Amino acid sequence: MSEDAARRDDPPVVAVEDVTYDYGETLAVEDVTLTVESGEFLGLVGPNGSGKTTLLHLMLGLLEPDEGSVSLFGEPIDEFEDGHRIGYVAQQATQQGSAMPVTVEEVVEMGRYPHRGSGRLTDADRRTVREAMERVEIADLADRRIAALSGGQRQRAYIARAVASEADLLALDEPTVGVDAESRDRFYGLLQELNDDGITIVLIEHDIGVVTDRASRIACINRRLFHHGDTESFVESDALEEAYGSTSSVVHHHH
Repeated sequence: MSEDAARRDDPPVVAVEDVTYDYGETLAVEDVTLTVESGEFLGLVGPNGSGKTTLLHLMLGLLEPDEGSVSLFGEPIDEFEDGHRIGYVAQQATQQGSAMPVTVEEVVEMGRYPHRGSGRLTDADRRTVREAMERVEIADLADRRIAALSGGQRQRAYIARAVASEADLLALDEPTVGVDAESRDRFYGLLQELNDDGITIVLIEHDIGVVTDRASRIACINRRLFHHGDTESFVESDALEEAYGSTSSVVHHHH
């Protein structure tokens, strides 16, 4: 069986069905249904305050839906225990860690913790950590304090942690905020390589042009879902106008 055929037989990495969530009187996500298949690169877009981060947190089990259900890798979210299969880079990760007295290597080693049981890191674990740092081009920063890094470097350290954990799903919430244009382009090149290697990616990004250039599928949300499908059908649809208002348009970035 080919790799693509095997992938089609896998359960969805994420399955969200009829999910609703509110913060008290504020309805954040309403009746959303979508799936993320193995190997997809899903861009999650919507205006500020549209429920994107809430939906991502529901997808990862960080929040429990008020209505509906979520599963990860075919298991109900409340029964899912393989947290090492998920690498999550939270919003403003480039600003986080400024007070952490740890090195880059120590941050990346955290990705091995779920694999080691109660023992120390093995030689194999340390090789995996080194390979992860090399993979994202920060091996030369191994002994640097995470607090001393630029936003782009810190971002790569958190990606390396996810790579070291051997994550199957990488979820990122506006990871390029505060990162310069050159670092951002290199970062998205790295994401594309990781996706080409089989890692499923869910990305929240405010720059719609970047998402449509990079992602294979788009979910457009403003509390409820306005589009979920391939990028081309999103660009050709009215979803952007309906979710954002009539002044929005897609601007493509040429690299």
